[in-house]
Amino acid sequence: MSMFSSLRKAVRRSYRRAVDLSHPARSPLGSAVVNCVVYRDGVRQEDCADAEEALRRVRKSGEGFVWIGLHEPESEELTGLATLFELHPLAVEDAVHAHHRPKVQRYDDTLFAVLKTVRYVEHERLTETSEVVDTGELVAFVGTDFVITVRHGGHGSLGPLREALERDPEQLAKGPAAVLHAMADHVVEDYLCVTDSVQSDIDSVESTVFSEYSGQGDAGRIYQLKRELLELRRAVAPLGRPLHRLGAEPMPPVPADVRPYFRDVADNLSRATDQISSYDALLDSILQAHLAQVTVAQNEDMRKITAWAAILAVPTMVCGIYGMNFDHMPELHWRYGYPGVLLVMAAACFVIHRGFRRNGWL
Repeated sequence: MSMFSSLRKAVRRSYRRAVDLSHPARSPLGSAVVNCVVYRDGVRQEDCADAEEALRRVRKSGEGFVWIGLHEPESEELTGLATLFELHPLAVEDAVHAHHRPKVQRYDDTLFAVLKTVRYVEHERLTETSEVVDTGELVAFVGTDFVITVRHGGHGSLGPLREALERDPEQLAKGPAAVLHAMADHVVEDYLCVTDSVQSDIDSVESTVFSEYSGQGDAGRIYQLKRELLELRRAVAPLGRPLHRLGAEPMPPVPADVRPYFRDVADNLSRATDQISSYDALLDSILQAHLAQVTVAQNEDMRKITAWAAILAVPTMVCGIYGMNFDHMPELHWRYGYPGVLLVMAAACFVIHRGFRRNGWL
């Protein structure tokens, strides 16, 4: 079975080379292309203005690979590259339209990977509408002699990553799989940085909740932070299984000496996932504490209202009795009856007020 597979690959390779030689300039790069570079032995060889010509040179020499980077391409801009590199139509459609779960899929000898990028949004103070986490998307087509990266969103630029890889020719010489590993490692490092930044917001909310009661606004901030944390979890958690596959399962574009690097990235991802889970549990506890504080504050208010109502009940009762217009009532015709009743009511209110203050109701 493997002999037929090898024969089929050889025929396909020969056909591609024949097409390359007969059509030397059929796939010029579009405006969405950020960079196109040929690497050989981990060293940058040349920038390419024509993807097909670059691929032809790489396959003619049998060494190196082509790295093409794109930013939010249209479907028409990716069609030419999809035909040239024999990319699967479903993968191409996913690369054009963002908002997919992190995943790694294999189409023949090509890997299709989707990674979620995250960025911490700086803000002076967390409010009920503050944006804490901004997400984007990185898509990669990885073959034996090419890497095509597609970036969606205003952050997650691969320029610094490319420069870092070029400063490490030994790692870059491992081929396209090394580029995929560097992308995954870069994305996961961003996860850890964002989780550390989110922790400062959680600490701020926690200190506010457990300080003097500050009102109903704390609940809105806690819910907003939980929503942003949920968005971060959606970007981080689904990447665990794809990284495990890349580190454990043999895949043609990923050589055996690169798989341990993916396992290391998976360990870092597990740390980020654990942090997010612990933050979510902590926010639940903070929310419960806040609700308990609201209940205590409401009970305190009800006790004060009840105490004042009891104090006012005494003069209300006395006034109600003397307002019944009976002829024979005690002290009704006494000269000092009116000030005497006022004095009794004031004394009774003072005694009741003092009792409530002593018991902590007022």
